[in-house]
Amino acid sequence: MATTGTKKWWKNAVVYQIYPRSFCDSNGDGIGDLPGIISKLNYLKNLGVDVIWLSPVYPSPGYDNGYDISDYKGINPEFGTMEDMERLISRAKRLGIKIIMDLVINHTSDEHEWFKNALAGDPKYRNYYFFSDTPNNWGSFFGNKTWTKTENGDYYMHLFSEKQPDLNWQNPDVYDEITDVMRFWLDKGIAGFRCDVINIIYKNSIKNGRRRLILTGREHYLNTEGCHELLKRFNKDVWSKYKTFIVGETIFVTPNEAKLLCDEDRGELDAIFFFEHMDVDSRGGIKWFKKQYKPNKLIKIIDKWQNALEFPANYLENHDQIRSVNHFGNTKEYWEKSAKLLCGLNLSLKGIPFIYEGEEIGMTNGDFIGLRDIKDIESYNVNQAMKRLLLTHKLRRKLILRTSRDNARTPIQWDSSENAGFTTGTPWLRVNENKSFINVEAEQEDEYSILNFYKQMIEFRKNSKAITEGVYRRVAAPNDVYIFTREAKEERLYIYCNLSSSNRHVEFYGDRIIFGNYHAYDRDNFYLKPYEFRIVASNI
Repeated sequence: MATTGTKKWWKNAVVYQIYPRSFCDSNGDGIGDLPGIISKLNYLKNLGVDVIWLSPVYPSPGYDNGYDISDYKGINPEFGTMEDMERLISRAKRLGIKIIMDLVINHTSDEHEWFKNALAGDPKYRNYYFFSDTPNNWGSFFGNKTWTKTENGDYYMHLFSEKQPDLNWQNPDVYDEITDVMRFWLDKGIAGFRCDVINIIYKNSIKNGRRRLILTGREHYLNTEGCHELLKRFNKDVWSKYKTFIVGETIFVTPNEAKLLCDEDRGELDAIFFFEHMDVDSRGGIKWFKKQYKPNKLIKIIDKWQNALEFPANYLENHDQIRSVNHFGNTKEYWEKSAKLLCGLNLSLKGIPFIYEGEEIGMTNGDFIGLRDIKDIESYNVNQAMKRLLLTHKLRRKLILRTSRDNARTPIQWDSSENAGFTTGTPWLRVNENKSFINVEAEQEDEYSILNFYKQMIEFRKNSKAITEGVYRRVAAPNDVYIFTREAKEERLYIYCNLSSSNRHVEFYGDRIIFGNYHAYDRDNFYLKPYEFRIVASNI
């Protein structure tokens, strides 16, 4: 990383996440691919995107849709070739768009050559993973067992699927292998990595853990000092040699722990994804069991993290979360206003905004009919766990359909045709029927669409010193209303967000409304309409 105080290119960037399988299919096999992404680069440029975060495109058996990697230096034939990847990097660069890749290094696929060699008894590669004659009592993130028995009678450890054996980061050979992978891709011209579950990769031991409701054993791998040391070495040995942006996905992280991971002076990560706001409606941190969503709690969580970190990685949805307009909005009465408000909120906060594919047109959760429509391995494992708990099929169906990761993985709705312009073949995952009115083509032609609101808000953000560089401060407001200021030299903006389905009386500050999701404003009435977003400027 650069010396403290040096301006870094990513600090004013807008990042767009692409889930390749669902973005655009160029060859009619029903699966999105790299040529499909290339065909849409001008669309992303016109949207205002600076960086693409590309979910895994490596060779993979696909048990966890690419997060089970069998070759870190290759391209999955489903997505194209290495030449396609090089062409994507080159063409994006010409448009001024950088690419960061997903780096999944907590585990490999069980079909990776390293693991195959380990199962064959090669002592070198057995030490790449965790094998034991006696499994510990740790819990799994996918609700399945954490240890799987081999043909030799011993067991190997996996915090996720049995198809994803955990790497042993106490082994220096693993460090050498993965840093070689990093250099391979950085030398091809990518700009950095999004590091998957990065704060759990280093296990201090594999002893039994203290019994917990969820994830027994996490005291042995969550935010360990060994992990911090690894990140510092990655930075010193590799990342600092390139002009990179490194963002980490961090699980169960507190603000204080997050500061250690992305404090610039420590030389670890540039930014982190936290999850607390995603769990605002979860019972006991278990996302499958919901409680009533309260906007005011979301506001408090976002405010806490805005104050805690210098450059938060801000997001409201991704490939592992349900659609934000379903999560935090009202899709029945205020779908459009909800989507625009969430856009305005995300792009007004301090930090780096991340937009997930389809978010910019207000895509909603999938309209799956039954459990057979679900492809997600996590949902499958959770369904099996619920069966063991004797939950009825009706209840399991309800819980999984509303929470499954597949809700955010339905194909992008480019137009209103049969397969939404995503493919000429059969889509790998059911296309939402609301493609008839939620699609790129229709919204490009509508001056007041969600898509054009995103374009305008991104342009507004880039031209505002207050938003890109200014300080953040929350202003007192009624419940469900989020008011905060962004202030730089000679510019102060008041951001108003009514996160409720009711009018809310508020006190207005500033001189003039300069941006919002309603086409007409009545300044004499001191209230915000349902899901109203507005930016009010004030002279300093």
